[in-house]
Amino acid sequence: MTVYPLPAADLKGEGMTSQRARDRLAANLKEGGIRDPRVIDVIRNTPRHHFIDQALHSRAYENTALPIGHGQTISQPWVVARMTEALLEFGMPQKVLEIGTGSGYQAAVLAALVPQVFTVERIEELLRQARRRFRQLGLTNLRSRYDDGKLGWPDEAPFDAIILTAAGDTIPTRILDQLSPTGVLVAPVGSPSRQTLIRMRGDGQGDFTQEELGAVSFVPLLGGIG
Repeated sequence: MTVYPLPAADLKGEGMTSQRARDRLAANLKEGGIRDPRVIDVIRNTPRHHFIDQALHSRAYENTALPIGHGQTISQPWVVARMTEALLEFGMPQKVLEIGTGSGYQAAVLAALVPQVFTVERIEELLRQARRRFRQLGLTNLRSRYDDGKLGWPDEAPFDAIILTAAGDTIPTRILDQLSPTGVLVAPVGSPSRQTLIRMRGDGQGDFTQEELGAVSFVPLLGGIG
């Protein structure tokens, strides 16, 4: 299938997807405690309506999660901003792995900030849609893979940073093993009724420190492909 670049007007948006709506979202992120201006600017300029069904475009720049089909959601912008900010706080990673491509929105935000992004998705139809969006946005520093996210992307390891966009009871060992000795991992952990966003940082000697960044709500981290 031939994919053509989106018309400029479609990316720019109108009405509820206009720049004014994006500016309001950026202001809400600041009020909500997001401090990194790079992250705020990228979310302001990323066309979130491009990553959801057209029927939901009027809600694209609300600070809320939205359904994308297959029992999955696009995370609320504040959560995307917080996780991205947490990855960048101690320096700019050169190579980032994302587990759970979903709509592709989080990967697109990362690709605007870091040199290389690798993203893995277990639901083929979601990945097909995300890849189309990546091409239309011209994201050439982003690679994607259809696979079991719990396996990570061992052929490209180690990664300076890893982000998980689904929650498990623990961080899979195979994913943690792909983090560089001084890398940063950000992920939701816990049961569906109680999840916490955590950040793990390597000390360079094989050990990791862990801190809690607040309560969150994510879809479960599942194995296999679908």
